[in-house]
Amino acid sequence: MVAEGYFKVKLSRDGVWQPLVVGLLVSFGGVTLGQGGAAQALAIEPILTGLEEPWAIEPLPGGSVLVTEREGALLYFPELGAAPLQVAGVPKVAASGQGGLLDVMVPRDFATSRRVWLSYAAPVGRGAGTAAGFGTLSADGSRLEGFTAVMTPAEQSGGRHFGARLVEAPDGTVFLTTGDRGDGDLAQALDGPEGKVLRFSADGAPMTAAEYGASAFPGLYSHGHRNIQGAALNAAGRLVTVEHGARGGDEVNMPLPARNYGWPVITHGRDYSGLRIGEGTAKPGMEQPLHYWDPSIAPSGLMVYSGKLWPEWKGHIFTGSLNSDFISRLDPATYAETRITTDETTRVRDIIEAPDGSIWFLSVYEGAAYRITP
Repeated sequence: MVAEGYFKVKLSRDGVWQPLVVGLLVSFGGVTLGQGGAAQALAIEPILTGLEEPWAIEPLPGGSVLVTEREGALLYFPELGAAPLQVAGVPKVAASGQGGLLDVMVPRDFATSRRVWLSYAAPVGRGAGTAAGFGTLSADGSRLEGFTAVMTPAEQSGGRHFGARLVEAPDGTVFLTTGDRGDGDLAQALDGPEGKVLRFSADGAPMTAAEYGASAFPGLYSHGHRNIQGAALNAAGRLVTVEHGARGGDEVNMPLPARNYGWPVITHGRDYSGLRIGEGTAKPGMEQPLHYWDPSIAPSGLMVYSGKLWPEWKGHIFTGSLNSDFISRLDPATYAETRITTDETTRVRDIIEAPDGSIWFLSVYEGAAYRITP
């Protein structure tokens, strides 16, 4: 089942952005979604503009905001609408293809630690590999001090499939998602970081799932992933991820320690040539996704909504589409999907819930961050 939502923002003649609510249009079975069958009013407005290929957005306590740009800039906005500072002390990145400066994550103890985590494609030899680390943000937001990498990136050629989302678990440990770097076999190899979920302590020590044993790549948590570009916690504190398939087979998963999520042995997609990939859609010892898309939507960013402003959306999973210009909302009870499509939802790279319960998202093509409110 697919429902499509439509709402727009228009620029008035005097230059003021005004929400133009069009409501929700449902496209299946004559059923109308929304409370009591009524159309649902939503408003959207730009909150940050002039961004160059933004990849991730993260609010800080007190109203300031961090944004990463793939080419390598970490931007600090003292408040919404203020001119940004480009933060010094960011690691060197391999800004090629899909690589560059990727995710930013602010731990819950930021008010006392000032710690900020980054994921990025690191240059290694003649290639690049997914990397992550953390530093301390100066009081004025101008510098990231003492940046420390938490892993040694593995050199691979090409500029595809780096992952790489960061999520703080309820116990303060940190998950890092990675991609297979365009070589699916690497996702099944336990001695490398590609196509995995990795886990680190709050201080960056690798925390390998015990079931993998001493020969596994340090920090290995789960494997058999193609390219995880969205990750977040649900209300129960469980990790939820979205990953790219090939031609079809994008997945929602809830990774567990030492589980194999199948890529490229099993998948619900096909190769871009149309040929079959692997051995089919299921195999003993390999996990099935909670949900998959066919055709692909190229999901990026993930947020599980608290219900603060929209109680009926509590627990719903939101992700952006990179190839079809919409935001997907999934009801976890049935995985029925509602699609929010606007002039602003172009190549949606990241989506988060702000402290006030509003929904923020990044549009690559618009070079902007937007806020959705009721």
